[in-house]
Amino acid sequence: MSRFTRLVRAAAVAAAAALALAGCQGGASSPEASGASGDTLTIGLTYTPNVQFAPFYVAEDLGYFDEAGVNVELRHHGESEELFGALKGGTEQLVYAGGDEITQAAAGGVDLQSVATLYNTYPAVLIVPEDSEITTAEDLKGHTVGLPGLYGQTYFALLAMLDEAGLSQDDVDIQAIGYTQQAALSGGRVDAVMGFANNDAVQFEQQGFAIRTIDAVDPAHPTLVGPAVAADAATIADRGDDVSRVLEAVQKAIEYIAENPEEAVKITAKYVPTLTSDEQKAAALATLNATIPLMEPLGDAPLLTNDPDTWAAMAEFMFSSGLIDTEVAPESLYTNALLPSA
Repeated sequence: MSRFTRLVRAAAVAAAAALALAGCQGGASSPEASGASGDTLTIGLTYTPNVQFAPFYVAEDLGYFDEAGVNVELRHHGESEELFGALKGGTEQLVYAGGDEITQAAAGGVDLQSVATLYNTYPAVLIVPEDSEITTAEDLKGHTVGLPGLYGQTYFALLAMLDEAGLSQDDVDIQAIGYTQQAALSGGRVDAVMGFANNDAVQFEQQGFAIRTIDAVDPAHPTLVGPAVAADAATIADRGDDVSRVLEAVQKAIEYIAENPEEAVKITAKYVPTLTSDEQKAAALATLNATIPLMEPLGDAPLLTNDPDTWAAMAEFMFSSGLIDTEVAPESLYTNALLPSA
């Protein structure tokens, strides 16, 4: 297979205030209709419906969850909802989240693990105008960098980038600009912005503003884990077989998306209320096409595998950089035992 298909999460957050779609759900197929058995597994998809969640939409719409014999409900969070709140409260059993966010939660006492890594290339990148003098992380010294805020994957990626370059936060002027990367960079208010390769960079190109992207995390030796699927400890212990069935369906959906991106956008439009015009669908397709390579397996590892070396590097980096206050054992953050290939 030549290509495979996260979050990007930034566009969903930007749209949340305008759309006010908190709590919107894709719904679940009934046992009577599908032949699936067992209690429902609810998967939390953060914020508003968005093409980043296409693997889950496709798995539901094409009946892959039903074929795997598992009842699934897709649940979108509200913008102000705590990422792992429903998981801790028992109303969700699985949640879509960054590996770095999972690490923060685990260090904070949440009993959970990643059961699958969806993105094997970290999606956050540094974005600069095409004619910028900034060509490497070292060149950031003395420059202004805009990002949504001092939180989340763009912030983690910036810290990793500065650390790799031997720079500190004091060496750059970091500005919290909300989700206004396009306006801030094209308007010259900042010298660079942190964004996502499969979202913000795509939007710049669609607007006709020439940019370059610089990897914030070395793809060959990553120190951060991108979008993943986490489950709480009780679900892993008591319903591991059902989790494996969910991942089997998601893997099948990713493979379908890689071969049929245009059809995947059509399916996604059933779940995303704003995805109605040809222009919006074209933008979603561009995002999806940019996402597919991010999900390619690393080396010979099967799709969805949690890479032990990357999780170990991330746990060390996040503690040394102060992103977590407590050291965590990397092997406690993930499990590959529930993957379809296990």
